[in-house]
Amino acid sequence: MRVARVVVDVPLAHLDRPFDYAVPDELAEQVVAGCRVRVRFAGKLVDGVVLELAGSTDHTGKLAPLAKVVSAEPVLTPEVAEVARSVADRYAGSMTDVLRLALPPRRGAPEKRPRLDPPPPPQAPDPAGFARYPTGPQLLAAVAEGHPARAVWTALPGEDWPTRLAELAQAALSGGRGALVVVPDGKDLDRLAAAAERLLPAGSVAVLRADSTPDTRYGRFLSAARGTAQVVLGTRGAVFAPVRDLGLVVIWDDGDDLHAEPRAPYPHARDVLVHRAHLASCAAVVAGTARTAEAALLVESGWAHELVADRATLRAAAPRVEALGSDFELARDPAARSARLPTLGFTAARKALQAGAPVLIQVPRSGYVPSLVCDRCRAPARCAHCAGPLGIAPAPGPNGVRIAACRWCARPAATFDCPHCHGTKLRAAVVGASRTAEELGRAFPGAAVRVSGRGSVLATVSGDPAIVVATPGAEPVAEGGYGAALLLDSWALLGRADLRAGEETLRRWMNAAALVRAGGQVVVSADAGHPVVQALVRWDPAGLAARELADRRELGFPPVTRMASLSASPAALADFLDALRLPGGADVLGPVPEPPRPGQDGERERYLVRVRRSDGVALARALHDVQGVRSAKKVAEHVRVQLDPLELA
Repeated sequence: MRVARVVVDVPLAHLDRPFDYAVPDELAEQVVAGCRVRVRFAGKLVDGVVLELAGSTDHTGKLAPLAKVVSAEPVLTPEVAEVARSVADRYAGSMTDVLRLALPPRRGAPEKRPRLDPPPPPQAPDPAGFARYPTGPQLLAAVAEGHPARAVWTALPGEDWPTRLAELAQAALSGGRGALVVVPDGKDLDRLAAAAERLLPAGSVAVLRADSTPDTRYGRFLSAARGTAQVVLGTRGAVFAPVRDLGLVVIWDDGDDLHAEPRAPYPHARDVLVHRAHLASCAAVVAGTARTAEAALLVESGWAHELVADRATLRAAAPRVEALGSDFELARDPAARSARLPTLGFTAARKALQAGAPVLIQVPRSGYVPSLVCDRCRAPARCAHCAGPLGIAPAPGPNGVRIAACRWCARPAATFDCPHCHGTKLRAAVVGASRTAEELGRAFPGAAVRVSGRGSVLATVSGDPAIVVATPGAEPVAEGGYGAALLLDSWALLGRADLRAGEETLRRWMNAAALVRAGGQVVVSADAGHPVVQALVRWDPAGLAARELADRRELGFPPVTRMASLSASPAALADFLDALRLPGGADVLGPVPEPPRPGQDGERERYLVRVRRSDGVALARALHDVQGVRSAKKVAEHVRVQLDPLELA
């Protein structure tokens, strides 16, 4: 008797295990490991994926037969199955949840297309692109030879990083192995795909993107699963791509919050790729202009080595960075500390425009006036109906007047009464990109002003003189680089009550400043004595990351520890914690009220559970066990469990 071990698509924690089914004779030729099937479970027909085929079973009763083979296409490879199980265990989730992230919905048309042989391997890449980094050529050689080299690469300002990443993939291909490269968003993916098209053989690359049509995405997924495309490029959903003979994993800009999966069990792309590199014993590169504390821990632990340029090379490539709060600037312009864009910023922008180069203006928020506060006590202004934040939209109303309205329910706030001081007037807490563009258009009447942000993200701009106002992550690439960059409203980034405020601020600043040509000028509107500003002025992301890591070690925060966030109603959390058996030395912090969310009813609280990093697996197992008991008892309310959340504030 042939037995199929099936992962059944049932979202219940206590059923997080494979189930054995008998393979009927009429389906024997169609059933293969990794194929999709339909099985009868608890009286209903449900979907499932065959993990493996066996000749016997430990089940003592009679096995139910497979009801149907949905597709004989093996979409779940043994390597991806192992990764999925491991990720579920690490994040206190179920394998079913992970497989929903890993396997795209089936489409019939792509499966009917003929299988194609992979193209022949290319030649090894030219190491000249990595020559500015002392150990860069050695990294390329190690990847080409199939060694499990691991590196944390800090790219130089102005680096053509898409080409460098494509060269790493080319090195893996030249050695007969596959590569997986993950970037934060579609704009970065377009640049990477263009570089790969130039360097890699036709047909060897599959680009997995969230905005593709279902047929296109599934067809590209199949090209990787069948071994035709040996290089997969994509956003965070591609971390589970079935790359044959995986030899290299790469993540670009791992600090971007787009790499954090918002669906259960909430894995982070960096952690998944690092784990895949460990399981597959392949090369791994964590790359970016800046550096996270997690990447610093990889270097400190010896798991990865630094790939950085020497200071002389860095000085030749970097723009000149100056802070508005420096003693020299304050002596020359006493208003520099309080002005949003004082003399130094205007001068830098004017010189760049006169030299025929574009100017980049980075503002932390999109919109017109996205956040309002009470004019008297500065308390955040909230909607009287749903308690959502009030703001002013870029588009004026029917009568041509912009009015305050709720950003959640869109109700206009015709009147305002502060619940704290009963003030009736509003003022802007932060100015958005649209309002900034309007102000700069008046300040530089002869220059074209373009806005890149939510709703309209520009990929590139010409090298002609213009002012480009962009939000973080939406900065377009300028031909030849920008002549200057102005980083405004720094207090909105540095002043956030968030564990990663400093790290995230530097990442956003450096990503923008790296687009400025060598010898250009970057002006940051911040106190020159702030550690984050000093790291930007010195162009020292590794130093700030090491400092962040040391601070978190002293305070007991991730990544030095593992931390779980538990969110639910107070009653559900009390029941959950009563049943939770934590490892020794665990700290339970809380409860604190959860901020209200759109459409959320009832009071909710949050606890944080902190353990030593070595106890992370035990914590995840304990959380999963409690979830299993609650699901078996059919407890109505679900407790949201998230391991190592990005936001702890």
